[in-house]
Amino acid sequence: MNATIRRYEATDQTRISELVKKAEDTLLPRLSELPGFNAYYLIEAGNGVVSSVGFFDTAAHAEESTRIASQWVRDEKLESVLPNPPKITNGEVVLHKTRELVEA
Repeated sequence: MNATIRRYEATDQTRISELVKKAEDTLLPRLSELPGFNAYYLIEAGNGVVSSVGFFDTAAHAEESTRIASQWVRDEKLESVLPNPPKITNGEVVLHKTRELVEA
């Protein structure tokens, strides 16, 4: 499994709700249709920082998600909300653990 982390800084905090809504309505459907898609998280960290984490089967799938996210920012005209290019980290997930759900 591979992950891609995108960290956006100097985000327009007055438009976070708009960003989240657009991500839910138009970005997430695009990403979830990608081959190898496993999960996507959007994190509002405060102080103008928004990060996303995506999990994909291969590095190529993860890299494609970054291309799609970049195109999405342009398509949705979000350059003023996300004025700086993200800091991107891609790599293989070498350790992970999820909590197993216990049926009641």
